[in-house]
Amino acid sequence: MPTPQELEAKFWKALKSDMTIMLGQDGAEDGHTRPMTVQVEGDHGPLWMFTSTDNAFANSLANYGGRAIATFASKGHDLFATIHGTVRVDTDRAVVDRLWNSHVAAWYEDGKDDPKIVLLRLDPEKAEIWENGSSLIAGIKTMIGRDPKEDYKEKVAEVSLN
Repeated sequence: MPTPQELEAKFWKALKSDMTIMLGQDGAEDGHTRPMTVQVEGDHGPLWMFTSTDNAFANSLANYGGRAIATFASKGHDLFATIHGTVRVDTDRAVVDRLWNSHVAAWYEDGKDDPKIVLLRLDPEKAEIWENGSSLIAGIKTMIGRDPKEDYKEKVAEVSLN
């Protein structure tokens, strides 16, 4: 069974590879989330997302504060996470320059000089991470009427990300 530290390491590796989260504001918009492509700096964040000045999420930060909740599912669905932290709008040109790449450029007609570019910075504080417990053994146990929960309980961890 993986340790919490191993699950956290798997999470960061998967997030850096898969790069998509569902991001929402804690307590706002009736829990509405939206897909965002993230870039991770360092081993534990922050998480950066390019967006625009007319993005509803970026605009609503002023109304509801910066508490965020994000969910993550790895492409192979072998790892899941819920991430809590603070999010804020950032317009630091040095960060834009550092994170700029061809995938980001495709979204902005005027390139790095597009006046609508803003960054969202998510500073993660904690997460609950699950390793997918679905297995052939759990399936067989379920089929024969046995409780598979023992196979799952060691595949989840609450970790501090700051």
